[in-house]
Amino acid sequence: MIRVGIVGIGFMGMIHYLAYQRVRGMRVSAICTRNRRRLAGDWRGIQGNFGPPGTKMDLGPIGRYADLDDLLADENVDLVDICLPPALHASVALRALRAGKHVFCEKPIALDVASARRMLRAAEQHNRQLLIGHVLPFFPEYAFALQAIRSGRYGRLLRAHFKRTISEPLWIKDFFNPQTVGGPVVDLHIHDAHFIRLVGGMPERLFSRGRLRGDVVEYLTTQFVFPRRDLLITAEGGVIPQQGRPFTHGFEIQLEKATLVFDFAVIDSEPVTAMPLTVLGDRGRVTRPTLRGGDDPLAAFVAELKEVSHAIRRGEPSPLLDGRLAADALTLCHKQTRSVQLDRPVRV
Repeated sequence: MIRVGIVGIGFMGMIHYLAYQRVRGMRVSAICTRNRRRLAGDWRGIQGNFGPPGTKMDLGPIGRYADLDDLLADENVDLVDICLPPALHASVALRALRAGKHVFCEKPIALDVASARRMLRAAEQHNRQLLIGHVLPFFPEYAFALQAIRSGRYGRLLRAHFKRTISEPLWIKDFFNPQTVGGPVVDLHIHDAHFIRLVGGMPERLFSRGRLRGDVVEYLTTQFVFPRRDLLITAEGGVIPQQGRPFTHGFEIQLEKATLVFDFAVIDSEPVTAMPLTVLGDRGRVTRPTLRGGDDPLAAFVAELKEVSHAIRRGEPSPLLDGRLAADALTLCHKQTRSVQLDRPVRV
């Protein structure tokens, strides 16, 4: 049994807590939050842009701590699950690794690459796993695309375009602060940067054009340049001021023998699938694969936590959640910001 201590009981901490209930061989044994009401199990008022709203939780024998040091001293905690604001990821992860705990941390791994590298070194020095919660590869459409690319069932990857746009999150006052949340590239586009890293490897160069708001990019488009000259990958994303479409994402992925298309949005508070995952075959055949878990808002997180469990039990880095992949994704985000600032291509 892998015993988990969740640090930070907000929306994502609650989602993780609920997902652990559905993962065999993992159990939440402790939580840590400075919010006294939530420490007592009153999670009403917690709500995000998907999943169930918070309610009163019967925490039973779960250890409850207001101080992180007390949770780290708990011998009934094997894995620390960090669901805190991004600015706290590195410092809390380092303390947990030095205390001999495995770490599963929400994305981004950190706000700067130097901090990410310190986390990686600490995990290696203390022989512990550092896994980062890049959940996108576990969403059904993206999981299908990743498996299709890696298996070669439709031939080599030739071209891909990814998009991810939100309306301005007015409820997050410091969303555009590079020292606390990180802005649209580090907080939002990093999902696609991580997925691009998975399917294409690290590019040699990239060129981004975009709009700046202070020191962070508000919206961008990027061309990634890979050693394979016939591999064309682009991405766009960021924030728009119109509130009628709070979220949209999708992709078009061209392989030698098929093109995969997907387009989803939330319009006026209602989910709209403009294009369900569709496979355009090279002989004119069009198919729409049956996907598991598509209507379950927790399914991707359950799958993600199962991968965390497998990695810890195997004692090997996860091919999807390894901290080195997350550090590469963060590097791509900062390189894109630099390219926008300089208005020229940059080397990766």
